[in-house]
Amino acid sequence: MKPNRGRGRGGAPGRDAPAGKGASRRGGTTGGRGVGSGARGAAGRGAAGGGTGRGAGSRGSSGTGRTPPPTRVRPGSRTTTTAIPSARRGQSKDRRTVGGDQVEGRQAVRELLVAGRRKAHEIWIAGDTEAAPILDDIREMAAAARTPVREVSRGKFAAQARCEAPQGVLAMAAGLEEASLDDLLSGSTQRGRKVAPFLVALDGVTDPGNLGAVLRSAECAGATGVVLPRHRAVHVTPAATKAAAGAVEYLPIALVGGLPAALAQLSKAAVLVVGLDGAADKQLADLSPADGPVCLVLGAEGRGLSRLVRERCDEVVAIPLGGRLASLNVAAAGTLACFEIARHRSG
Repeated sequence: MKPNRGRGRGGAPGRDAPAGKGASRRGGTTGGRGVGSGARGAAGRGAAGGGTGRGAGSRGSSGTGRTPPPTRVRPGSRTTTTAIPSARRGQSKDRRTVGGDQVEGRQAVRELLVAGRRKAHEIWIAGDTEAAPILDDIREMAAAARTPVREVSRGKFAAQARCEAPQGVLAMAAGLEEASLDDLLSGSTQRGRKVAPFLVALDGVTDPGNLGAVLRSAECAGATGVVLPRHRAVHVTPAATKAAAGAVEYLPIALVGGLPAALAQLSKAAVLVVGLDGAADKQLADLSPADGPVCLVLGAEGRGLSRLVRERCDEVVAIPLGGRLASLNVAAAGTLACFEIARHRSG
């Protein structure tokens, strides 16, 4: 269906709106009076210029005091829109969570159900997905947890998915609860014994794939928590849950207003803060954190550690490179550093 286009007298063209009964969207044209073709709609005032605009719009979008649900334009269509339920929008807006309310990927969804630490509201499986043992596991565990499983068309699934390769499975779940820095300082229990804090802090990492990969490596290496900046950094998106492959279910994550201040707090609590920087004189292999509390700090893609964060580190180490490239991807560097620290802690 082609969109309706109103023309304003003495002003800019009116806004496009899908045909249908109801009040027009607020803020249509800038001055002038616009008339849109199609179904009859109630008059609404323009956002500027004091003019009125008349055009077709969705019911209840103006004059009723109600906010319309968010919409998504389907690929290949200019005007067809679909409302997305509030529990299915990919990333939580609740300030007490760090995201993670849409989980994508087979392993990530399976671990969501295995951990059982937060509610899985609904699971979607694309209708043309080939049978696989892990899908049978997901269906069985979902049935045991009384979580509905829906088979949806490939088009509907693709419209809801947010990462590039969700593997035909996604889940809508309660968001991951935000931990506090004090919670992370208390350490954790692993395999029946109390262990000192092993934290990983990320300085302005913005790529969700890198975040997810670091979370996966950190969890496998025995890290007890993660520290992320609240601003100018990626949090747990659907793409991050896919790359983390379930690590988000086990690693508590704290959001801090400023990473330098948080690192200073960790140092005061006798935590060894170790920064990873390619320009450092000391090598990662020379680090000896023993079994005490430690926090590994990884820099952002490209720029590495910021100046203030570097100054707050007790030690700064580098990974020696023998090739021609100048640096490693933050996820690869983080993996090496996490397991090097784990080696010292278990020795």
